[in-house]
Amino acid sequence: MFLAAVLYFKLRFESNAWIDANFQSAILTVSTITNLGAMIVLQNIQATANYPFRINLALVINTVIFTLLTGSTVMFTDVSAGAYLFFLLCSVALTAYACGLIQNGAFAFAAGFGRPEYTQALMAGQGVAGVLPPIAQIVSVLWIDDDDASEKAHDGGGSSSISAFVYFLTAVGVSLAALVAFQPLKRRHDHIVANRMVEQHMSESVHSIEEAEQSLRKVTSMQKLFRELHWVALALFFTFVLTMFYPVFTQKILSVRDPDTAPALFQPRAFVPFAFFMWNLGDLSGRASTILDFKLRHKPLAMFLISLARVGFLPMYLMCNIGGRGAKVDSDLFYLFAVQFLFGVTNGWMGSSTMMNAIESVDEAEREATGGFMGLCLVAGLTVGSLLSFTAGGI
Repeated sequence: MFLAAVLYFKLRFESNAWIDANFQSAILTVSTITNLGAMIVLQNIQATANYPFRINLALVINTVIFTLLTGSTVMFTDVSAGAYLFFLLCSVALTAYACGLIQNGAFAFAAGFGRPEYTQALMAGQGVAGVLPPIAQIVSVLWIDDDDASEKAHDGGGSSSISAFVYFLTAVGVSLAALVAFQPLKRRHDHIVANRMVEQHMSESVHSIEEAEQSLRKVTSMQKLFRELHWVALALFFTFVLTMFYPVFTQKILSVRDPDTAPALFQPRAFVPFAFFMWNLGDLSGRASTILDFKLRHKPLAMFLISLARVGFLPMYLMCNIGGRGAKVDSDLFYLFAVQFLFGVTNGWMGSSTMMNAIESVDEAEREATGGFMGLCLVAGLTVGSLLSFTAGGI
């Protein structure tokens, strides 16, 4: 949601050149560092973890924060760029904490069912979550008449604020829908745990579903899991290190078409979220493709080498129309499909394949811990990648 709203944020920060140039990397860094810290703490609290509670809490936090962001598009619009950046980064930090809760909780929760396809479905769901924000942003931008938007771009109650209002309100709706939809799944999970209690004659020794779940859980150290899963863990880590460069390039690359005559979709206001959509569509396609049992998915070392080979996409971004300065390959098709879409495909396939490989490679009692550990590797990659993305900020 934050990445796809980059043009609205640029409007709020245009009075401060330094903030305007660096807020994107600041968002990524605050988000990933907070997320990583939360994941490390949560991963070390396995024995008494209540994963459904973590998921519910995360969704409540997201609902509250995006409600505040929705309100900020129509209230306090005259605050300084520095004050709005502080508010925005606090919002990012809280949603990142929520992300840590739900990453740790959802991966462990899904792994606990002992079905690798549930983990694949969870990764595919994250792909869907990546596609929805840019679609919402494109619709909210195109919904506003271009000429009217240009006239009111600097008016806190104008068209740009209206499109941002609709955009953030969409996030509130999605968070609430997810919160409601999770409740029957939790009841099903509790029913499964209750059946295990009966099968293992635990009813006399435990007094709740939470106690039963914790008694069935095996606490496994991250060091032990890394020894068992080092190739897939490193593959997941490096995959997301490289992935974090794409938001920095995407918000800088414009269409090669003449902005005075280009269709609305190829104007900067819509083209940037459209490029985010293409990357996320590729990511979703890559995640969905893991339903086909490619042999490479069972070769950890090969996946690690593929994760390193993805660095070849970064020079391809330099061949595109960065900042409107011209492109070495004068084609939007090249940028949107050969660069954005395929970079997303490799991210989605690698992310899902490594997660599924890890769950399949450990004992049943270690699956919850493995789900949390792999989620931690993913977030660690995002954190390192976001810090390295500052190197591309001045391109």
